[in-house]
Amino acid sequence: MSSEGNPPSGTLPRAPRHQRLYVNIDHVATLRQARRGAFPDPVQAARWCEDAGADGITVHLREDRRHIQDADVETLSGTVRSYLNLEIACTDEMLAIALRLKPQQVTIVPERREEVTTEGGLDVQRDPVQLRRTIDALNAAGIRTALFIDADMTAVRVSHELGAAAIELHTGRYAHHAFDRAPLQSLIDAAHEGARIGLAVHAGHGLSVSNVAAVAAIEPIEELNIGHALIGRSILIGISGAIHELRAVMSAARSTI
Repeated sequence: MSSEGNPPSGTLPRAPRHQRLYVNIDHVATLRQARRGAFPDPVQAARWCEDAGADGITVHLREDRRHIQDADVETLSGTVRSYLNLEIACTDEMLAIALRLKPQQVTIVPERREEVTTEGGLDVQRDPVQLRRTIDALNAAGIRTALFIDADMTAVRVSHELGAAAIELHTGRYAHHAFDRAPLQSLIDAAHEGARIGLAVHAGHGLSVSNVAAVAAIEPIEELNIGHALIGRSILIGISGAIHELRAVMSAARSTI
C-alpha cells in the first residue's frame, strides 16, 4: 500500500483496485448555453464518454438551470448505458424530479445562486430533518444516495446517521492547495473513517491529470467524479484522449496500493 493511502489506524476491507471514473458533462452544456442552441449536445458527449471507458455519467441539474436542462436529464435517464449520477440540491422540486426519473444514484449537493461552482461541502447539520426526509424518499425508491461533504469527521459520521449509502468528499481544498499536505491528509482520514463505518466513499471537485494521483491512491475511494478539467482538456485532445489520459494516471496510482 502506498504511504499516501495509509489509514490513520486499524484494518479496513480493501477497496477494488479499479477506481470508477464518472465524467461530469455539465460544462458541455455550459458551452451550448452560451449560444442557447443545440450544440454541443451533452447527450452525445455522454455516449462518447461511455465509449471511451467512463464508468458513469454525472450531471448537476441546478435550480437556476445555468447549464444542464431538464430535457437533458430526461433524455440521459433513458440513454445512459452505464450509470447515471444526478446531483441535486435538497429541495422538494429536485426530489420530485429524481423520484420521477429514477437515476441509479443521486448525490445531494449544496447550492447557492451567486457561486460560480460548488464551493464546499453540504452542511449536513443545518437541516437534518429535511435531509433525512429526502434521503429516506430516495432510498425507498431504490435510488442510491450520496452526500457531497467536506473531508470532516463529523460530516462523515452524520452522513451515515442520516442513512446515506455513500459520501463524496469535496477535493477542492486539496486541488487548490496542491502543495499543502493538510488537505490531503484530511481526505485520507475522512475516506478511511467513511469506509470503517460502512459508507461507500467517492471524491471530486477540481481534480485533473496534474493532481489526481494522490487522491486516486487513497484506497477506500472507489469513485472519482471529474468534469471541468476533463471537458476542458477534451477541447484540445478529444473526449476519448482526455479520458484515457486521466484513466492512465488513476490506474498508475491505484497500482501502488
